[in-house]
Amino acid sequence: MNRIKKWIALCLAGVITAVSSLGSAINTQAAEYWPDNVSVTSGAAIVVEMETGTVLYEKNADTSHYPASITKVMTALLALENCDLDEIVTFSEEAVYGNEGDTSHIAREVGEEMTLENCLYGMMLESANECAWAIGEHVGGGSMDKFVEMMNAKAKELGCTGTHFANPNGLPNPDHYVTARDMALIARAAYQYPEFRKISSTRAYTIPADNKKEAYNCNNTHGMISNHRGSSNLYEYALGGKTGYTDVAGNTLVTYAQKNGMTLLCVILDSSNPAHYNDTENLFEYCFQNFSLYSVADNVNLSDMSDQALSDKIDLIRVDEDGVVVLPNTASFTDAQATVTPTDKNADKGAVAKISYTYAGKQVGGANVIYEKNTKATYPFHNISADKGGSKVKYFRIDFKTILLVIGIILILLLAVYVWNVMSGQILLSHHRKNEDRKKRSRYRQISRNKRRKRKAAASRAASSRSTATRRQPNRTSGKPIHRNTKRSKRTR
Repeated sequence: MNRIKKWIALCLAGVITAVSSLGSAINTQAAEYWPDNVSVTSGAAIVVEMETGTVLYEKNADTSHYPASITKVMTALLALENCDLDEIVTFSEEAVYGNEGDTSHIAREVGEEMTLENCLYGMMLESANECAWAIGEHVGGGSMDKFVEMMNAKAKELGCTGTHFANPNGLPNPDHYVTARDMALIARAAYQYPEFRKISSTRAYTIPADNKKEAYNCNNTHGMISNHRGSSNLYEYALGGKTGYTDVAGNTLVTYAQKNGMTLLCVILDSSNPAHYNDTENLFEYCFQNFSLYSVADNVNLSDMSDQALSDKIDLIRVDEDGVVVLPNTASFTDAQATVTPTDKNADKGAVAKISYTYAGKQVGGANVIYEKNTKATYPFHNISADKGGSKVKYFRIDFKTILLVIGIILILLLAVYVWNVMSGQILLSHHRKNEDRKKRSRYRQISRNKRRKRKAAASRAASSRSTATRRQPNRTSGKPIHRNTKRSKRTR
């Protein structure tokens, strides 16, 4: 398998290099141009594109300077790498009394207990030196010497060449120095941790009460993120960062910013206030305006190498979609020079090679070439073509998930119909009963009205009969009928 992967990678290397050379030969651009026409007053500066690690701008990037409190980015990196946020940090006498006075602090007490998370907020937002020292002792297992060794070992691991640490907070020490390039490597590594991104971007945070102190309100001292010390330096694209200052170091600054999908990191050393903010904003705007990101997968073409690179055992070779290249706006993707090298480092992820791109003598990004072997079992009903190991006879492919989904939908519909029938029957029965009740009440009222009418008619007939009988009855005193004189008798005096 390794031989196949190496053979594939070598074929890819040859084809991509040939295509790249051909593209360069027909390119009409006279010379590769890298934008750097921006004024920076700080002693040292560097801007790095975060995805690729490409250096977009640098000034004295390999000259060593005192870092001051941006040292705490390394302290935070080691804390997050080796500890959990809910671990309890206890403040020693050295942490409290050796880091107060004229230094930045939040007045912790000996024996005070805080979670590592709250210590990180105090260190990153208020630049509390006693929090940095307590974190260093905690991560170093109670030994500051051990923690300093860890700091320098980590710097070497990240590729730092002009950096040496002597403490976790950045207080002046002749053996404590960094370069802008090294500090960018450290800051880029720290930014990979979501907890660091969250803490460094927080404008204000309340440290809850603990065994010694009441709750304490922290405010971010980075002027491009928080207006706690004024709003003149706020920058709308800033994501987070860390400030630093001592008399010997001057102003130092680490800042992250994002615009148009591109995330940048800027490190400033040996500066003054507000020059460190002005230089950072000017560098960000210049780089955002003059550089763009390109997706390698969207621009590279592997179809030309399929005949040489593919075999009957390979189902797919593709370019990792996360790979990007950053280039000046004056260049196009085809201007970058591609180099393919085999790799075993990411073999477990299916990467057989790495495509690296250079432009104007700089590494500008790249992408992994992904090898995917068909690990699914092949059955006759898969309907796979014969050249890929399937059957020569066409079969239907059975998708059990889809079948189960259809059966489920049918059952739900049948259940809905059944429920509807039951409910509709109940509704119709109830409606029928109501109609019958209304009809019964209507008939009862009609019968009652008829009875009342009959009683009234009978009573009326009885009354009429009595009246007639009275008029025709003879005078019982004389035995003769009474003859009434219809004429009025005359009155006499």
